[in-house]
Amino acid sequence: MDLAQEQWWEQYQNDSNAVMLDVRTDEEVEEVSIPNAINIDIYKGQGFLDAVEQLDKTKNYYVYCKAGGRSNQACMLMNQLGFENTFNLLGGIMEWEGPTV
Repeated sequence: MDLAQEQWWEQYQNDSNAVMLDVRTDEEVEEVSIPNAINIDIYKGQGFLDAVEQLDKTKNYYVYCKAGGRSNQACMLMNQLGFENTFNLLGGIMEWEGPTV
């Protein structure tokens, strides 16, 4: 499900079952990221799928990338793998106005 920034962040903060997932490359993560995100690079292909399969499918995943395209793809892949609750950050970190590290 695509969510605008304010709704995505507010919902994440109020979700006791939330996990934030950053699907960008290591280089992108080093530049800027949202605190407490776990990073699994979607460009790793099968490596991404293998890593995602290790995640708890009962959690709610708040997914972001640079502009929203890769995270949207990640949400679709995760849904196919049996994850019921994935939330894509529209606009990605390029439009992010919340906290960063």
